[in-house]
Amino acid sequence: MEEFKHIPVMLHEVIDGLDIKENGIYVDCTIGGGGHSAEILKRLKSGHLYGFDRDEDAIRTCQKKFSGEKKLTLIHANFKDAPRLLREQNINEIDGFLIDLGVSSYQIDSAERGFSINHNGRLDMRMDREQDLDAYQVVNFYPKDKLLEILYKYGEESNARRIVENIIARRKQKPIETTGELKEIIEASFPKKVIYGKGGVSKKTFQAIRIEVNGELDNLDETIFEFIKLLKSGGRGAVLSFHSLEDRIVKNVFKRETTDCLCPPKIPVCICGHKRTIKFVNKKPIIASEEELKQNSRSSSAKLRIIEKL
Repeated sequence: MEEFKHIPVMLHEVIDGLDIKENGIYVDCTIGGGGHSAEILKRLKSGHLYGFDRDEDAIRTCQKKFSGEKKLTLIHANFKDAPRLLREQNINEIDGFLIDLGVSSYQIDSAERGFSINHNGRLDMRMDREQDLDAYQVVNFYPKDKLLEILYKYGEESNARRIVENIIARRKQKPIETTGELKEIIEASFPKKVIYGKGGVSKKTFQAIRIEVNGELDNLDETIFEFIKLLKSGGRGAVLSFHSLEDRIVKNVFKRETTDCLCPPKIPVCICGHKRTIKFVNKKPIIASEEELKQNSRSSSAKLRIIEKL
């Protein structure tokens, strides 16, 4: 197995924002290559860190990296199952959580994982390679209306209709098997000047298919809310998002939970009974510094939001 390499995004901002307590219980929901977790573990004495990842390569990498580390428990699971799995282990309160919603550099750069626009490989895009649905099935077997829906909804792709028409036409001739073939079809759906003028016209379609394959936005709002409920008073939660769809969900959950009343403005007296449960540590999302952008261009789209439990 190739080493699971990933540069942790906004490492110092995340660690500062979590305000680690040396005896606290923390959860790294997408441990990846263990970059953020390594810094959390340095700050724990009698505390404990639970690291989740749906990618078995990530779990294996961290088992090797943190071999013998008694302050860490690694769990191969989707972080959306983490609140339930923690409660099953009688972990009913935590001091902090980190949700990094990004795709790792390892996943992007590994041709065999089928995520990359730049590395030709079989259409896959599964974060959990034990699941059945992959990009090959989405591209070759989804009906036209379903493909259009995911490209509009998850890729916000204005040229979706032309792209889908070309996908349908090609797959009638033969199955579309590789990322290179899909990229070629997408690029053929745009005028040449658009391809070379803007660059990366395949990005939105690849994003849409990846989100569909992995169900990345499914129940994300409920999961964040469940983590907020697990937080102790004074505990903190940090979420790193990498595109507008994710960030909108995170922002809406945090906005709702920092608001006392959710009744429509015209209702004179609150009837919903909702009470705010958190406060913002940073009201505006934190973005990567100029220095980090020079070292890691993939941090350019990242937004970090941090909250504290009341």
